[in-house]
Order: sequence, then C-alpha cells, then structure tokens
Amino acid sequence: MSADEILDIVDEDDRVVGRARRGDAYARGLRHRAVFVRARDPEGRLFVHRRTPVKLVYPSFYDMFVGGVVGAGESYDEAALREAREELGVPGLPRPRHLFTFLYDNGAGHTWWSAVYDVLCAHPVHPQPEEVAWHTFLTEEELEARLADWPWVPDGLEAYRRLRAAA
Repeated sequence: MSADEILDIVDEDDRVVGRARRGDAYARGLRHRAVFVRARDPEGRLFVHRRTPVKLVYPSFYDMFVGGVVGAGESYDEAALREAREELGVPGLPRPRHLFTFLYDNGAGHTWWSAVYDVLCAHPVHPQPEEVAWHTFLTEEELEARLADWPWVPDGLEAYRRLRAAA
C-alpha cells in the first residue's frame, strides 16, 4: 500500500469522520484503522518476519503479525484476509478469526484502532517481497527469548502483550 492510498479517519469510538491519504494520516497523526493477524502453522509456531527497509512505518523492524492499515470503505475482516493472503503469499488462506480490538496509542500523537486476528496457515508461505525481508516460524518460547534482543514494531508488540495477557 502506498502513501497515496485513501484511509478512513475515525474518532475515539471508531466511527468514520473523514478520509485522508495514508501518508497524510501518518504525518498528521490522524486516527485510522489497522489489522494484526497472528499466523500459526499446524505445529502452533508463529510466523515472525522482518519488515523491508522501504516500509513507510518501522522499516526493518521485526513483527509477529502480518497486517496493515484498513483501506477506506473496507471492513476489518476484509482487510485481515487481504493482508494475510498478500503478506504470507497464500491465496487459499482461510478467513482469520477476530480475537479483540483495542485503541493503540504510541504516546507521541499517533493512534489507531487495532483489530487482532488469528489464522491457521497450513500451506507453505511465499511472503510478499515488498513487505517481508526475512521470515521464519518460531515457538512461543523462541519468540519470547527474542523480545528483548530484536527491534519489534511497537504496535505489534502491544498487540502481542495484550494477546498474551488475555490467554
């Protein structure tokens, strides 16, 4: 998705109040919507990846979710399925299951409604090279061991912490 993509701008109650270009929404700190999809293989391991250095936000950081922004007029469910299929490179991926939604706030004027999903990925992945520079599947223990050592996207890390707290 480019900086010119149009996003719905939402209020503190997740109601659409306008639209803006993605680049403008980021630059001006306009609240929008995003999806986070936890992809697990049949053994329960989590898909983990490093973002490409050309990403608009958090380039070259690690993430334990695939996902991204919700386009204007798109539902969370539609965005979760689209993003998971694109980033994992698995066209037949089943519809992700919604787990919860929360308002992410980085404390520096950037905030977005964040819907967290889960999906079982039983097929080999072929990650989108524009989005994913490196990837692997890790057990929960392997992931936990890397949390302090690798630079993680802060919104994904917050979603992961909330997911673990709810378990």
